[in-house]
Amino acid sequence: MSNNRAWGAKEENVVDGWLPQPATDEIELVKVMHALGDPVRMQLLSVFLDGKEHGCDLSGLGLDHLHKSTVSHHMRVLREAGVTATRTVGRNRLVQLRKADLDARFPGLTDALLAAMRVG
Repeated sequence: MSNNRAWGAKEENVVDGWLPQPATDEIELVKVMHALGDPVRMQLLSVFLDGKEHGCDLSGLGLDHLHKSTVSHHMRVLREAGVTATRTVGRNRLVQLRKADLDARFPGLTDALLAAMRVG
């Protein structure tokens, strides 16, 4: 699998439309915190905290100043850390926060992150 997958590129190991992601019990706190240690990924987290599925529209994500390949990289880092889940629908990808999985694995983490983002 290439490290530079564009949003429309075919991904290997797609299961029932879902791209590979760690199981809930395999999510590691160090990987989650590393994934969230970037301002762009924190911006994505702030969008995903609404609990909805989001497409790849850069302006809808508040990232229209970045290239698609850059956003694709950030999305992959979040998915591989277990922060988000991504499914393919035709040529589109829909991303959502794995809040229930993160809360089950690290109780209170997403609430603490949300509170910290509100403070600034």
